[in-house]
Amino acid sequence: MAKYNRFSDTELVDLLRKEDNRAFIEIFDRYYVLLFSFACRRLDNKENAKDMIHDAFSDLWEKRITANIPGELGAFLFTVVKNRIIDHYKHSKVLQKYIDHCQNHLSNQQDNTDHLIRENNLLALIEKEIAALPEKMRIVFELSRKESMNRKEISQHLGLPENTVKTNMHRALKILYRKLVDSF
Repeated sequence: MAKYNRFSDTELVDLLRKEDNRAFIEIFDRYYVLLFSFACRRLDNKENAKDMIHDAFSDLWEKRITANIPGELGAFLFTVVKNRIIDHYKHSKVLQKYIDHCQNHLSNQQDNTDHLIRENNLLALIEKEIAALPEKMRIVFELSRKESMNRKEISQHLGLPENTVKTNMHRALKILYRKLVDSF
């Protein structure tokens, strides 16, 4: 059995392209701590950092055959994580602006009957869009948002891997966000 920790990054990438999962594990072991430390210094939350690192490695595995890794593997992985961090902040800024706008709008119109009608319409739209989600995605979303279960609890409750729960939650939020943005 080969000692993967003795292979160079280039050799590991070649093995990864041949779908060698032990090469992937070695890459993960070799870079996880460094990438996690890098992400933690730039994010406000260790869970967000873990999620970004896991997403980066998940993408690497999914695109292992076609991935274009110019130069050093470490530099490539740091760039992937850095870009995810930038996207996170861009999304956070847009979302915060939207939340601020909604809060300002709602605070100015709290006693207005029109506001109550719009709020009810929005809630009905949200419930309609939740009901339209694919079944597994809808169940994961409802357990998270309505039952206040975390990913681990949902994973255990449904007998699904935690990453599957995370992926379904992420996709549900993306779908709902797009539907609500399109409705306004």
